[in-house]
Amino acid sequence: MICDNISINSKGHLTFAGFDTVDLAKKYGTPLYLMDENKIREHIREYKTAFSKYFPEGSCPEFASKALSCKQIYRILAEEKMNIDVVSCGEIYTAVSVDFPMEHCFFHGNNKTDSDIAFAMENGVGYFVADSEDELFAINQIAKEKGITQKILLRVTPGIDTHTHQKISTGNVDSKFGIAISTGQAKETVENILKLSNIKLCGFHCHIGSQIFESEPFATASELMLSFIAEVQKDLKLETEILNLGGGFGVRYLESHPEINYTEKIEEISKILKIQCDFLGIAIPKIAMEPGRSIVADAGMTLYTVGSVKEITGYKNYVSVDGGMTDNPRYTLYEAPYTVMLASRANEEKNFCATIAGRCCESGDILQENVMLPKPQRNDILAVLTTGAYNYSMASNYNRVPRPPIIMLNDNGDYLAVKRETYQDVCSLDV
Repeated sequence: MICDNISINSKGHLTFAGFDTVDLAKKYGTPLYLMDENKIREHIREYKTAFSKYFPEGSCPEFASKALSCKQIYRILAEEKMNIDVVSCGEIYTAVSVDFPMEHCFFHGNNKTDSDIAFAMENGVGYFVADSEDELFAINQIAKEKGITQKILLRVTPGIDTHTHQKISTGNVDSKFGIAISTGQAKETVENILKLSNIKLCGFHCHIGSQIFESEPFATASELMLSFIAEVQKDLKLETEILNLGGGFGVRYLESHPEINYTEKIEEISKILKIQCDFLGIAIPKIAMEPGRSIVADAGMTLYTVGSVKEITGYKNYVSVDGGMTDNPRYTLYEAPYTVMLASRANEEKNFCATIAGRCCESGDILQENVMLPKPQRNDILAVLTTGAYNYSMASNYNRVPRPPIIMLNDNGDYLAVKRETYQDVCSLDV
């Protein structure tokens, strides 16, 4: 199995976090998001322990909210004393609604509106990760009007091609995010920030992309960022308090994907930081990173009910399910790979090759192609693994399909974290 929280029981049913997935499908209906709370906490603690061991005091990981944002995840993060990063006022509102300590919140985004900025300040967001000069001037002006000094990090682009999918690569010079170092614009922007009276520049941020399995891109980013920090310190007399290296560690969606030991990767990055800082003659700043996918992806699974099995002789087979691009658009967007299993007959021979099709009236509504399964039958339960990240958070009501619930699983049992949407919910904003 691709993760140690997945198994097959004596009934031949797929189990997740020790729970029979067929029983959960019967209890809650499908489509159904499952989340393993123990696995989430395990990942959080691994990151926090590694940061404490290998990075300077005060360093802390931040959970990337865009991977999964709901009230319960912020309650868990608050209990585990984990920082968060957010990218919208909706995520801010959700965190505030459960009393998450917002001084430990970092607000990202390449187009924060004036109302976004004001809302974040009114709710005590600790740091803004500023993305452009226009935004910087707006932050300064709104902070002045509110009589505060707003702490910020400046997002810069180090100019790194991570060879991941173009749509999840963000560190290139021509990215829509941040300000380029190599063109000299990042340094010019720092000079301009130092002239603003209601902003405190605490450090710098970069993010080079997602689904990265090697340490090399992070090492390269670290070297480039530290060289920039040293230049700024020498020429502008600014000492950097925080260096945020972003997120991006990969997770195993398929058996062929490598296993990653996140603690070892963090140790490797720490060694590079020490060597480079010694060479440059600067102190190692507090380090932040933004794990999202690697915290929640393998803590998630989605269950569906098979509707039909369609065999097109000489061409291909389709297995249609009661969900699809409305609860997981990632294959439609960029052919994201997933492992698919027949949960109700998980121990049988996989001798049937099929495309897993969603229910939407859209030819592109596909969950995965060329999947080997025991031949499914109507009302079988089908599971897509490793769906804890960017599934619920990217879900939609296309075709007026209600979004599934999230069921959390822990040592005390199963419980509802997010209710299943109803048709009334879908129509609730119509007038």
